[in-house]
Amino acid sequence: MAEINVTPMADVMIVLLIIFMVVTPLLQKGVDVRLPQASNTAERKDQPKIPVVAVRRDNTVFLGMERLDSQAALLPLLKEMVQDMAEGTRLAYLKADEALPYSEIMKVMDLCREAGIEEVALIAERKVQGG
Repeated sequence: MAEINVTPMADVMIVLLIIFMVVTPLLQKGVDVRLPQASNTAERKDQPKIPVVAVRRDNTVFLGMERLDSQAALLPLLKEMVQDMAEGTRLAYLKADEALPYSEIMKVMDLCREAGIEEVALIAERKVQGG
């Protein structure tokens, strides 16, 4: 009576599982920013037309994956992106490092509003419930 030996297949599957578990966190999209945690966050789908503004702890500003020289350089780029958006749908996502002073976050939000963004959504990390 012949039987198929599945032990090698199980070994390969375990190795692949471990590889995917290690690599998946490294595939984070966007700029590496340590986001604040909140328990009432909602999942969002990636929408390529919505601008994502990220501000690191050292006040480095990014629009998408593009590093900007200063916060002032953000305004003309956002104005250009807003022209393609219909009125009422002008939204931007803001990712700011949790150690960044509140005043710096407000400066970036003001630049977004000045560019014509109607709504600025703050991105936070989902708080993990212990226990």
